[in-house]
Amino acid sequence: MVHDRVSLDKISDFMKYLASCENSEGNRIPPLTDLSQELGISVASLREQLEVARTFGLVEVRPKTGIRKLPYTFTPAVANSLAYAVRTDQNFFRSFSDFRNHIETAYWYQAVALLTPEDVEKLQGLVKSAFAKLHGLRAQIPHSEHRELHLMIFRRLNNPFVMGILEAYWEIYEAVGLDVYTDLVYLERVWSYHQRMVDSISSGNFAAGYQALTEHTDLIFQRSRPSSIQNRQKFE
Repeated sequence: MVHDRVSLDKISDFMKYLASCENSEGNRIPPLTDLSQELGISVASLREQLEVARTFGLVEVRPKTGIRKLPYTFTPAVANSLAYAVRTDQNFFRSFSDFRNHIETAYWYQAVALLTPEDVEKLQGLVKSAFAKLHGLRAQIPHSEHRELHLMIFRRLNNPFVMGILEAYWEIYEAVGLDVYTDLVYLERVWSYHQRMVDSISSGNFAAGYQALTEHTDLIFQRSRPSSIQNRQKFE
């Protein structure tokens, strides 16, 4: 218990103040000059601490509205750390992808049981839109559909840590250029798995959907490495 208390005390004075504020969205934070007097900290130190909080996605700073507390999200912390890791060694993306795959499979049954009929209809719409792009006169990469399909399946968990990991994955997926991969045969294969997943959710056969999910998670590594993917040409 002592270790837990010490860990909680490691956050900055500004973050402690921020955490004590009401959690209502749009909660305004006083100007730094006022906070400096209230907290007994220099404006320069507060400005540095504010920038860290903004990097973590905890606050928004705008000229007209000032400082505003944002709803908690885990995504910026993970995405920034992952971006640094991948720039250091792109093999870290493979490790994180494996981690993300385990998160999706671990939460699959819990997540799909929470989906509403409207959610399932939207998932079916994403699959339909993806195939329309792939089969159009000018083929397009259905990346936005790919990202949204995976995130939508797990969104009703209302778990910011699960979503933070999944959202960070997609941000770096795009940053390393995987969203511009143009192998039509590969993309058709990926979306056939997505079709199976959504059809299984729709029919209530969650086990079949789980099987489709686990079978398709390794497809990303059956193609070129991210460094070479960056140089591939987009469909459009």
